[in-house]
This record gives sequence, structure tokens and C-alpha cells, in this order.
Amino acid sequence: MSSSPSLSSSSEPAAAIAAPMAWVMDVPCPIDFVLGSTAVRVRECVQFVPNAVVRLRQAAGADLEVRVNGVAIATGEVVISDESVGIRLNRILPPVGVEAA
Repeated sequence: MSSSPSLSSSSEPAAAIAAPMAWVMDVPCPIDFVLGSTAVRVRECVQFVPNAVVRLRQAAGADLEVRVNGVAIATGEVVISDESVGIRLNRILPPVGVEAA
């Protein structure tokens, strides 16, 4: 999604950030919404044509992974909102190295 993100949440976690670190809240970071992945040989890549089907490892209907700066932070599902495509976050993942409660 290339437009500005639109978050619909009533809580304001950004307000909890201490004033000395408030500037960090305006630092842009890349967000990727990963539908799936697979591995193919270069020989297969050069044979791609329009309408070719590339099978992914994920099952149909599986949640997408949300990555911020390359780190998985959540999972979610695709939703249609007005005339736009969005993602509904279903699960926030624990930080790397921390087990979920």
C-alpha cells in the first residue's frame, strides 16, 4: 500500500513515549505486507510469462505477515475498506526472543 497509512484505533500508544524520544515517532520506516513466499530456480524465473501461476508455501486463506524494517511484528488478513485494500491486524507478535504469554 503506497498511500499514507490510516490507522483506526482509539488508543494512543504514541502518547506514552517520553518527550525526549518523541522525535522518533516521525521517522519513516518501511512496512511490508507479505502474502507468501516460495523458492524457485533462476531457470524458472526467466521462464515467467504473463498469467503464469507461482505457487506459494502458504495455504489459501492464511494470514499475511506484517514486517516493519524486515522484522515480523504482526499477522493479519486482507480487507476491502471503501474502495481501498487494507489489512486487519489479527495478532501482534512478541518481540524477537520473547515468548508469547
